Parts: sequence; C-alpha cells; structure tokens
Amino acid sequence: MPLLFDEDLLFEDSNGVRPTTVINCWACELPANGCPSPNSWPYYVRTVREWLEFISGHGVALFDTRRRLKAALSAYSVYRAQGPIQHRFETSTWNQNMGILAGFYKWAKDEEYADSEPFTYRQAVWTFKGQVRRGQVNQSRRRQAKPHVTIKYLDDDFTDMFLKGLAGLSPDGERDLRYRGRELARNSAVGRMIVSSGLRSQEYTYLLVCEVPLLPSRRTAVPVSFPIPSGITKGSKYRESWIDYDSLAELHSYIALDRAAATFGSSWRPPARWGEPLFVTDADQRGGRVNGVRVQWSSLGPGDRRRLVAPEGGSMLLSVWGQGRPFTGWSTVFARTSDRIRERYEPRFPHVNPHRLRHTMAMATMARLMRGWYEQAARQVRDTDDDAALAHYLRTQEPLLILRDLLGHTSSLTTEAYLHRLDVLRLFTSLYRRVGKEYGLLAEEAELELETEFDDEPAVV
Repeated sequence: MPLLFDEDLLFEDSNGVRPTTVINCWACELPANGCPSPNSWPYYVRTVREWLEFISGHGVALFDTRRRLKAALSAYSVYRAQGPIQHRFETSTWNQNMGILAGFYKWAKDEEYADSEPFTYRQAVWTFKGQVRRGQVNQSRRRQAKPHVTIKYLDDDFTDMFLKGLAGLSPDGERDLRYRGRELARNSAVGRMIVSSGLRSQEYTYLLVCEVPLLPSRRTAVPVSFPIPSGITKGSKYRESWIDYDSLAELHSYIALDRAAATFGSSWRPPARWGEPLFVTDADQRGGRVNGVRVQWSSLGPGDRRRLVAPEGGSMLLSVWGQGRPFTGWSTVFARTSDRIRERYEPRFPHVNPHRLRHTMAMATMARLMRGWYEQAARQVRDTDDDAALAHYLRTQEPLLILRDLLGHTSSLTTEAYLHRLDVLRLFTSLYRRVGKEYGLLAEEAELELETEFDDEPAVV
C-alpha cells in the first residue's frame, strides 16, 4: 500500500493530525471503498499528493475553508491546462483526477476530517434503457469529445500491418532488412494471441506457460477455449475466452522452440527485492508444487507469478527474454513497433497501447458474429459431430452475449456501452453495405436511402 510521509516523519504536531496521516488512512481504506486493484492505489495517492503540494505552495490547507479551497481549485485548473508543459493534463486525465479528489473529500467529510470541499455539483437526470436515473455532476469536470469519435481499435489492414511488424516483417510480408529486433517469435506469437483472445495486459503478461491451452490434434474453424485464471483477471473473476487455431499453433511453436531454447538450463533467479524464489515441480495446467507445497495457479497473483522458477530453469511466465528472464515490457514493444511502422511505411498508423489490441479483438469478433462466421463454424462442427455443446452455444446465443463472455463483462449493458465507445455504428454500416451487396440485397435505391439517413449527422472536427 503506497503511503505518504513528511520529511520529519511525524504523524501529528501541535496543530493536530497531519494531512499526510489523513491521506494514508484514506489510502488504506481504498480496497474496501470501490478501488480493489493494487495497480490503482499508487495513482490515487499520487493524485492527492500533487494536489496537496500545489495548494500548500499557495498557502491553502488540505481542509481549509470552502472559499479558499474553491479559489485554489480554480488556480489548479489553470495550472493543469496552461501551466508548464510537463505539468499539463489532457481532459481525460483532469476529469479522472477530479473524480479521485471528489471521492477523497467525500470520505474526509464522512470521517469528520473536513468541513467543506472545493467542488460544486448540479443535479442531473438521464435515461438509459428506458430507465430514468438521477445523480450529481461535478462542475469542475471539463467537457470532452464523445468517446466514440476517436477510433480506439485497428482496422483489418492496420492489424495485419502491426502483427507483421511484431514479427520483423514489412507490410508486404517480406523480411525488414533494416530492422535488427530480437525476440521476434515471442512478439509475433503473443501479439496474435492478444488480438485473437482479447486478454487484458495483466492477463497475458503474467500468464504461465503451462496455462496455455493444448493445441487440438487437427485444425478446426471453431475457436479453442482459453481459460483465464482468476489470479490475474480484473476483479479476480474467472472467465474463458477463445483463441483461433492458427494463433494457438504459433504460440505453441514459440513455446517449443524459441522459449525452450531461452529457458533450458537457465540459472535465472528473481531479484531479492521481489522476494524469495518460488521453485516449481510437478507442474500441470491447473497447478503444481511450489517450494514443496501443492498450489493452484489461480491462487497466485502477478507478484507471486513473476517469482516462479521452472523445473528446467528460467521463469514460468509465458513471455521470457534473454536467458529465461520474465518479460513484462509489452507497452514498450508495441510503442516501438507502431513508431517504426509510422516512420517507414504508413504515416497514419496510430500509437498502439496494450488495450488497443483488446478493442481490436472486440470489434473484429463482433463483425464475425454479425456476419455469421461463428454460426458457419458451428454448423461445420455440428455436421462432423465434434464438440456439439460449443456448436449449440454458438448457434443459439446472441452476438452481444457471446462478446460479453469473451471480454469478461458482468452485464451485457457494459458490453453495449463498451461497443458504443468504439463506434460500433461504423461497423454496422460497413457490414450492412458489404453483406447487402454480396447477396444482392442492397439495391441502388436502398443505397441512396441509406446515405440520406446520415446526411444530418454532425461533422466531426
């Protein structure tokens, strides 16, 4: 748990409890107050610390009068919008910070540390799925563009270009002789796995090699079930995703060749700051012996997993580098690959962060579901009497419900809102035209009528 300390290491003085002490009390209650993820705790504490440092420099206390706090908030807004470049916030970052500070002051008032807060709220009413809801809107939030106006996923052409870039290939599939990258088999295999399965960053970074699904004995058009252990999922919720046969085959090729060569006989041990090594024996897909004690992999979080040492040497994580050391720097790999593509081949190519690949999987999967791709695969499996249960599921479930399960959302409403943010209207329009023309269902008059339906749409600047 991240905590703050004053330079004199005192928790209180003649004025009473120090502000840092109050912030630490709030931080320690974050896991029980709607912020269960350890990855978020440092950001929450840093947000309040930066606010405290700013207002202290202006002679305002953390729990000052409302008038002085509001004046400090106005100055802070200007500072984050037009101050030194290195300290400016994007609109989304500013709004996120305001949400954190509002939650902190609300907690402080409930705990009777504060009498006032710097925020002003207005009452709001909105309708969703036919239900009227009421709530408060923080007036300090900045207006920002609708989420779906920015494309957050890769189109098919860009996806293919990116996956080839991870493998060290040019867009035409030839070896890029100007590129001297390493671990190309690993980067390509894991990249394809992400695009096919939609795993979150923490999930594929800390996935163990023994948790990768077995490769079917023969090639199949039906995707292969991909269990995601609860120890690395968001909210610790077990779920199953899918991966296509070709992506899984490439992953097993990496495991059998490049990864095996890197880990065999490796003397790697986790650094002391991570904790003691956890030596694994008798490992299978569900668990193994760790320092002599039988454990289930699902009970191990990221911190434990990166300390696991395989029986033959090296890390137990799927992704390794060098002499069997665990590899976790996927953000850097994706950023450098997208930069290289943009500089050498396609100036329009976007910056690719780990979550953009998850969005790409969501949109590609939704497109296939709407075109009946999975239905055709299920019919093939049904006719060959192979995995009838999966075939029945594919035939009977709505695309939105299937995508909900793949992404690990609790409710289909979350999936619906998620797709709205990814501009699914663009997907529907494209598919309608392509399928309609392919099957002769979209006449010229219908095409013109479709165009007029979007004439009144406001232009996006």
